[in-house]
Amino acid sequence: MASDSPWHSLYNTKRWYRLRYHQLQKQPLCEFHLRRNQVVSACIVDHIKPHKGDETLFHDPDNLQSLCKRCHDSVKQRMEKGGTVTEFDNEGRVIW
Repeated sequence: MASDSPWHSLYNTKRWYRLRYHQLQKQPLCEFHLRRNQVVSACIVDHIKPHKGDETLFHDPDNLQSLCKRCHDSVKQRMEKGGTVTEFDNEGRVIW
């Protein structure tokens, strides 16, 4: 979330706080880590598809995922910038 984006104010609404709260209650663990069978607490509610100011997409609960800060700030940002993200599980299988 860029603080200088025109839609930054959407993150400061009661509606967003409620949506974020419910998402973290529903899924308190990082969804990227769960794919690797790892348990890490989530603290970020991320938009799966970037909303770019589309309020319908911004408030769509089906467009949200719970992530830890590390995954949000590294893996998700690389994905959004078109970079490839390849990781492997403990048995060498590609998981991303």
